[in-house]
Amino acid sequence: MSSERNRELVQGAWRSFSTRNKDLIASFFAQDAEWLAPSGNATAVALGATHHMVGREAIVHFLTVDFPRMFVADVAVDFRGFYADGDVVVVEETMQATLAGGNIYGNDYCFIFELRDGLIYRVREYMDTAKGHRMVFGDAGGDRTDDQ
Repeated sequence: MSSERNRELVQGAWRSFSTRNKDLIASFFAQDAEWLAPSGNATAVALGATHHMVGREAIVHFLTVDFPRMFVADVAVDFRGFYADGDVVVVEETMQATLAGGNIYGNDYCFIFELRDGLIYRVREYMDTAKGHRMVFGDAGGDRTDDQ
């Protein structure tokens, strides 16, 4: 598929995430898809979930069940860019939401989508993990990265 078509496919996948429609979301992912986020990220820790989801079902479950348990209201995504080169699409965004505990969440993300046969088979997710921990757990919790 062309770079442009792959960029459009990833944009369609993002639109599907907000629907919480399991079948629609699943239609964008390969059966053996993986989603890798930084180990120990605040979302995975708070949900008691893995940072490395393997398989379409695990990814769909996260997007339709776990994500809305954590980010309960006012979810807004401001896309900075969708960049495609062949079977790789890079997405820059800022996400804001209200967390289950009432705190406001806002963080910048970079996602690298890898496609195969017109489906997403790998997503690598990057964000400011220390900032995420502060917003989810407060300043306590050992998220400091500087020397004390």
